[in-house]
Amino acid sequence: MSAVLSVLSTAFDLLLVVLGFSAIIVVHELGHFLAARWAGIRVLAFSVGFGPALLSYRKGIGFRRASTEPQYLEKLAAARQRGEDPGQIPMSPTEYRLNVLPLGGYVKMLGQDDADPSAKSDEPDSYQRCVPWKRMVVISAGVVANVILAAILFVIVFKVGLLSEPAKVGEVAPGSPAAVAIADNAGTLGVTEPGLRPGDEILSVNGEKPNHYSDVFLAVAMAKRESTLTIDVRREGVGEPLRFGVRPQVNPQTGLLAIGIEPMASTQISPKLSPEDFDVVASASGLAGLKPGMRLVAIDGVPATTPYAVQKAVDRSGGSPITLSFETLDARGRLLNDGARTEVRIEPRTSLQQATVEVNETMRVDVNHLVGLTPVLAVQSVTKGSAASVAGLERGDVFVQVGSAEWPSIAEGIAQIRAHRDKPITLVVARQDASGAMVEVQLEGVKVGTDGRIGFAPTDSAQTSTLVAGWPTSRIVGGGATPTGASLPIKPGSRIAKVDGQPVADLGEIRERLKAALASGRQGVELTVELPISRGAGGADAPRPMETIAWTLTSQEIAQVQALGWKSPLDTRLFEPERFVWRSSGIGHAIAMGVHETHRVMMSTYLTFARLVQGTVKFEHLKGPVGIAHTGVMIAERGPIWLMFFLALISVNLAVINFLPIPIADGGHMVFLIYEQITGKPPPASVQNASAVVGLVLLGAVFIVVTFHDVGNLVTHVSQWISR
Repeated sequence: MSAVLSVLSTAFDLLLVVLGFSAIIVVHELGHFLAARWAGIRVLAFSVGFGPALLSYRKGIGFRRASTEPQYLEKLAAARQRGEDPGQIPMSPTEYRLNVLPLGGYVKMLGQDDADPSAKSDEPDSYQRCVPWKRMVVISAGVVANVILAAILFVIVFKVGLLSEPAKVGEVAPGSPAAVAIADNAGTLGVTEPGLRPGDEILSVNGEKPNHYSDVFLAVAMAKRESTLTIDVRREGVGEPLRFGVRPQVNPQTGLLAIGIEPMASTQISPKLSPEDFDVVASASGLAGLKPGMRLVAIDGVPATTPYAVQKAVDRSGGSPITLSFETLDARGRLLNDGARTEVRIEPRTSLQQATVEVNETMRVDVNHLVGLTPVLAVQSVTKGSAASVAGLERGDVFVQVGSAEWPSIAEGIAQIRAHRDKPITLVVARQDASGAMVEVQLEGVKVGTDGRIGFAPTDSAQTSTLVAGWPTSRIVGGGATPTGASLPIKPGSRIAKVDGQPVADLGEIRERLKAALASGRQGVELTVELPISRGAGGADAPRPMETIAWTLTSQEIAQVQALGWKSPLDTRLFEPERFVWRSSGIGHAIAMGVHETHRVMMSTYLTFARLVQGTVKFEHLKGPVGIAHTGVMIAERGPIWLMFFLALISVNLAVINFLPIPIADGGHMVFLIYEQITGKPPPASVQNASAVVGLVLLGAVFIVVTFHDVGNLVTHVSQWISR
């Protein structure tokens, strides 16, 4: 039943989006219509929709099913037979009609035909007989109408208020540009650690104040390639704003420039998560027993106002478990269960070092390691319905082989998958069977998607075993000497069984044994290593030959190991983003905000085309009708105000795109009119016809490309929804 209601809700949202988009086009055509009437141009039809007429109205005839055209022509013919002037008949030349397909609309003016620029009429009230400057007004009126509509919609939105994410920093990806940036005034303000932090309030990006997080995202995505953004932030406990210089990098998931930050999270676990998705992430975070919608209220008995406080508690824990307290809320945010709290204990995880590896020109991956000892690629979760899921990949699997790489690290495994884009790939994993023994399983028929993925979230074996992969062969961002652990004669697939004769179960225990040895004044340890065996020779748990290796660290590495602390297993992406109501303080302020937002969106649209030429924005990032409808449906789910905001954005974008100097678009017509105004005659018909063909081919090609990407994204989205 819930699935049926979901489908019906989606269908209704789609209808709203389609009708809203159609209304935007109708308003555009209304601008042309009103301007044409002002200019004295005869308007033959003002139509809502396309195809045959369902209903029409003409002054002097009235309402009719279908078109009034037959009656109109009949009356004109009768008047001529009587020798009367047709122009004196009390009947309007304009037909107002509602057509079968209510998608958009059009205005038909006497002598004006976009498909045939050479078409003309010698009637005194025809389009061609109107002076060029008035025709310029007519052509530009559609764009002006869309801009005015957008401004009105924005004013309404800001008067009511829009629930939005504040311009605050949430999760910061390790090794990302935001994580490694050093504030220009850090020394003056006593800030010793690099990077932006959760809770930082972004005051400006290149001098522009962001109204909400989306403004920050857009400013970063629209940055010039290899440029450095100046980001001012306010941080709690720091007397003055910090100023960072951050250089964006291409995000491999989106293909857009990014700096590695997420929106600020609230303390409420997202109620939108499905139970299945939540259970996967919650189990990995040690939060079994919790449910979507719960709110974090305390950490070890201390009130919590942000989920990022968990990491601070972990830093102080010394590795001891910490207790998180949650309350249950209903859909309206009211406390349930008489205020009873649910408590969970989470185990801090040992922090390892990280190296950022350049997998290819556009992708970087963070690899955990312990002075060069690198864990093997493993599976954190599998996307239902994906190629990996169909082939039988399971959570917890450790990769024995990916493509041509055996026992790969995260970087090497992902590089192999990316290299097999749109091709089949060999996958062999190690997993526990019913008896608890590790066995090797070969996955059959796995084909990498066109996006270079097979449908799983990667992790590594650091928390579950002492398996060792090879040190990444790709370029390490930042360079530096190869760690001594990477130079040890340990083959990929080996297990470290003991450190100084003491058994170890995972890389975290190796770290603790190593820290203990270094704390006693030693410069290294002795490793007992189980060597890998030939594939298929008794399974992953078969007895292995052993060898002992002495490992000596450099003084710099010793300091790095001793500085390693603990990290929280809590995935802050489980929590709802923090939100605020973005609204005006009054009608005057709402108008000012509406005008400002209209101008900002216009400039952003123009900037998008500039970045498209520069290559930081690609065609797959553009949206056609299918993509707009898909995005609109997702936005409509957030409520009518968000839908109104979305339609205002579309109205501005339609105005900008339609006024670009592209043949057959309004901007192309304006170019010809400027030529006619200057020279006193229109461009040759051959030039206009050739331009129309070029324009049609250009727009058709763009339409095909963006629709191809839109449909591909939609199919992926629908298949994932069906597989849930």
